[in-house]
Amino acid sequence: MTKNLNIINWENVLTHSKTFQDQKPTKWTFLEEFFVRNFYEKLYETYPKKDESWFFVSTDDKSSYGKWWREEQAEHIAVDVEDASFSESWNQFHHYLFSDEFISNIRKFSGIPVNRVKHFSFTLLTKGGYQLPHIHNVGPSTLILMLYFSKNWAKGDPGGTYVTPEEDESKMIFEPYNLDNTTIIFHDGPHAGHGVRYITKDVERRAVQIYLEKYSPETGWSAYPVKRELREI
Repeated sequence: MTKNLNIINWENVLTHSKTFQDQKPTKWTFLEEFFVRNFYEKLYETYPKKDESWFFVSTDDKSSYGKWWREEQAEHIAVDVEDASFSESWNQFHHYLFSDEFISNIRKFSGIPVNRVKHFSFTLLTKGGYQLPHIHNVGPSTLILMLYFSKNWAKGDPGGTYVTPEEDESKMIFEPYNLDNTTIIFHDGPHAGHGVRYITKDVERRAVQIYLEKYSPETGWSAYPVKRELREI
């Protein structure tokens, strides 16, 4: 169904491949016009409204709302299934994430041997929302994508995920202000710090977070490989 859909602006994405791969001390880049614009507008218009189905996370280091695709999925591992609570366009995009075309183009863009979507979630920040700078560093074959769906974001306002090589907001090297059909992509590693500054205005920063990772049926996910027991024979 999604093979002939014009969903992602791959020509634009792939022109940033060298920029991404050459970044140091960690690979990252910010992309504008990630989706083909008319498809993006369908996603934007049907981005799920905040209601009781969203969960709220409030800890010392984070305040945000979230929503999973199909709540019943074990450990929230992404599975290629439809969810009638979302629009046709969102179902088309979610299904497309599992296609050979999407995975092969992401590998081509990044140079990272990811082969499967691991997590997919909607993330919403409102007034008082934030996330302190943090680093996952769970393995060498993980990509994190933050896709934004917020128009008319004011230049200089917090809300976009910033980049920092340390767990220190003052060391920030980039913070996006265009959150309309844009994406920031990180290669996870020891210097892949990121966070969101405290939001003071009455706004909604709408986004989707996607994790891609290398997966093997024998060893599992590259971040947490299955440990094999050695047995005498």
